[in-house]
Amino acid sequence: MQYSPQLEQRFQKLVSQYPWKRSALIPLLLYAQDEVGYLSDEVIADIAKRVELTELEVRNVISYYSLLRTRPAGKFVVQVCTNISCMLRGAEEVFEHCERRLGVGHKQVTKDGTFSLEEVECIGACSWAPAVQVNYDFHLNVTPETMNKLLDDYQNKTRQ
Repeated sequence: MQYSPQLEQRFQKLVSQYPWKRSALIPLLLYAQDEVGYLSDEVIADIAKRVELTELEVRNVISYYSLLRTRPAGKFVVQVCTNISCMLRGAEEVFEHCERRLGVGHKQVTKDGTFSLEEVECIGACSWAPAVQVNYDFHLNVTPETMNKLLDDYQNKTRQ
């Protein structure tokens, strides 16, 4: 697998700073995903070798974390938390609104590649439910109306 020199340097530093190589797994996966766009079979095999795990062990970790993906995603990954706290405060309506507005369902990408939509479990913002995460940005107390503004703002970022 060929990464940028900066990422390769970051990988080497991460693996060396932990007493067990496997401790660097999640940061390695996140950084690789940011550069490559998703965790391909080739990326998974490479990272497994670097941290001395099997590919299956790496895939098990990937399947647990909603931020990690094995398929290409949109430029902006919209994750709507529908766990109990968010659900009780309207998250299902927010998710359904996103489905209608974007024209895609769970784990799908808009035709122009701008947005991906995911229904996720807890993103750790129960006190400010319903919560939405777009890439690494949290948005709290979201309603269908405020979701429209968020989607417009992100859409405008692609035009700049």
